[in-house]
Amino acid sequence: MARNKQNKELSDKQRALIAEFDKKSPISEQFRTLRTNIQFASIDRQIKTIMVTSSSPAEGKSTTIANLGVVLAQQHNRVLFVDSDMRKPSAHFTFQVPNHTGLTTVLTQQTKLEDTVLDSSIPRLDILPSGPVPPNPSELLGSRAMKAFVTEVAKKYDYVLFDAPPVNAVTDPQLLSRLVDGTILVVRSGKTEEEDAKKAVDQLKKVDAHIIGAVLNDRELENSQYYYYYGEG
Repeated sequence: MARNKQNKELSDKQRALIAEFDKKSPISEQFRTLRTNIQFASIDRQIKTIMVTSSSPAEGKSTTIANLGVVLAQQHNRVLFVDSDMRKPSAHFTFQVPNHTGLTTVLTQQTKLEDTVLDSSIPRLDILPSGPVPPNPSELLGSRAMKAFVTEVAKKYDYVLFDAPPVNAVTDPQLLSRLVDGTILVVRSGKTEEEDAKKAVDQLKKVDAHIIGAVLNDRELENSQYYYYYGEG
């Protein structure tokens, strides 16, 4: 996450999870707005399982989904954060948990879900790291085991958030988008090319992904370095 002038004294972890460590900041308020809009989008269609992706790397998707998990948990929801970016996992860094086991070991039946899910420092927010990097991420995400996993965790939690790789880089997000209730696309102001964003949307629509909105981050305004926009896709 980009540094906010008001939060220079925060550690790297605190900046990444600003919705927890600086609840009164304008950035944290934008995450709460994102939470509210997701819940409004659930009026006609239940949205419990949500994938967050981007068009390209380094657009802020992992920070966005981590803080979304925080604000959902702050509302007394039971939330599971799943690091499904098997190629470049980051949840174990953000939440400072081990990554010896995780989603990959659950899907390959090396470990059981209940033994692999970890507590975070955030009340009601559980973490399932990616686990060891597999040789076949796409095959795992497109497997029957993954479909069964999504069904299982949706019964156990109020919200399940999946941090997915960038759409234009690999096919993983397209495979995962078929299994979740909704997808959010993160784009970065001044970095994401318009054609890249359009390509990402087209790729998701090809597999009938339910795009529930987009997040524009890192757009400078007068009083904040972050701005989040949410709209029906």
